[in-house]
Amino acid sequence: MLPGFAANVRTVSPEALMEPGLDVAVKKRLADAALNAAKSKGATYADVRIGRYLNQFVITREDKVQNIVNTESYGVGIRVIANGCWGFAAVADAKSDAQIAKAAEDAVAIAKANSKLMKQPVELAPQKGFGEVSWKAPIKKNAFEVPVKEKVDLLLDVNAAAMKNGANYVNSILFMVNEQKYFASTDGSYIDQDIHRIWPNFTVTAIDPASGKFQTRNSLSSPMGMGYDYLQVNPKDKVTGVTTRYNMGYDMLEDITAGAQQAKMKLSAKSVEAGKYDLILDPSHLWLTIHESVGHPLELDRVLGYEANFAGTSFATLDKWQSKNFKYGSDKVTLIADKTQVGSLGAVGWDDEGVNTKKWDLVKDGVLVNYQAIRDQAKIIGEKESHGCCYADSWSSVQFQRMANVSLASGKTPLSVEDMIKDVKKGIYIIGDGSFSIDQQRYNFQFGGQLFYEIKDGKIVGMLKDVAYQSNTQEFWNSCVQVCDERDYRLGGSFFDGKGQPSQSSAVSHGSSTARFAGVNVINTARKI
Repeated sequence: MLPGFAANVRTVSPEALMEPGLDVAVKKRLADAALNAAKSKGATYADVRIGRYLNQFVITREDKVQNIVNTESYGVGIRVIANGCWGFAAVADAKSDAQIAKAAEDAVAIAKANSKLMKQPVELAPQKGFGEVSWKAPIKKNAFEVPVKEKVDLLLDVNAAAMKNGANYVNSILFMVNEQKYFASTDGSYIDQDIHRIWPNFTVTAIDPASGKFQTRNSLSSPMGMGYDYLQVNPKDKVTGVTTRYNMGYDMLEDITAGAQQAKMKLSAKSVEAGKYDLILDPSHLWLTIHESVGHPLELDRVLGYEANFAGTSFATLDKWQSKNFKYGSDKVTLIADKTQVGSLGAVGWDDEGVNTKKWDLVKDGVLVNYQAIRDQAKIIGEKESHGCCYADSWSSVQFQRMANVSLASGKTPLSVEDMIKDVKKGIYIIGDGSFSIDQQRYNFQFGGQLFYEIKDGKIVGMLKDVAYQSNTQEFWNSCVQVCDERDYRLGGSFFDGKGQPSQSSAVSHGSSTARFAGVNVINTARKI
């Protein structure tokens, strides 16, 4: 089994990834068998998720194909409330009414057993049923329909370009996902969804033959909720020549050519002098800072202390929100949760509780105004309905509260990156994400990056290396003094946002325009040997 993916994973042929799943009428029949069985055993609520999860990896190094992996997982997960308590059971490869009904009965039995230890019954926010509805990612080209040879040729061409432009080593990968998910509940919903994601990725390494030292540059692509149409040409960045504007398309060949050249340049780059700098943070970098310092601490289960796995709890406790004036950031900072954003990793029509997805403010003009909450949490913060951010990474996993796409709103005043840099006397322009650390309350942190450019008196004067910045969440977001307008807005994101025990992985995007943060502490990370 591959870590972070559905249970009962089996390898299949590329052609099998294109075979149709169960007919929607069959899914409805199976779902009804589960719902009826659960109710007959005393469940006051039940939902059923029938899931088929498909993955393809194409992995290369230099002029060789290292691996091609195609996987499929199919099964059914059933969640119920009985005696006021949750119960869950799942069954692999279930295609008969009897199998599904038995799993539902098991879920009810588990709920009733658990209820003996329960202190307070589950209370769900109201949710209307939607009847029979469907949603499909608006892809233009299904990545699984593209022949494997075409994907291999692309990666080998990419690798050759890297070697030609100074890389000593290069690894590249295409990772494609299709989640075929069917949800039904006793609320009266029967929801069929077809979700697609893609992630082209690479790492180039350049070595100094004299010293043996090396530098790397990872791809500046973002994983996206798109099809193979994502792999298209985009214009170069006007400031540095770096191809970074990959909102709705990505030229992998152009990016790796620049990446190989930049990895060589990093070998002779000046080591940064520690001190206070204005930071100009590109969206290809800022997405990760948003993820760690906003997305995680504003998950309500972490705020309440119900969840601490992988990312700790949260400094953004309920009393801060209740005060109605907690300054999470400056008045330039509005942070938005959005499960509807086209092309994003988290975009779906309905979440895994059958709640229609939406968009809402977390921080408005710098003030903390809300969290991310699901049906059994909504009442705690006075919400009348769930935010629609419940997710399970497999039919075999229990769905629970996960991070929505969380993004920094663009500035309202026209402002380009070039104009932003002109006003900086002493600064660093950071592109791409790197290593990071953050404490268990998502407060004190340190972030690196891929590329660093020194700014003096409004001009980029050269490349730097060994750069990381340190701050805490509130201090950092309150130091935000400018955000470029929506013309510069781009998405970043991750396929592997870990949470829970047992662990689950979700895919989530974070968008922003380039932003400026004043007077941030920068350290030198070079090893003294």
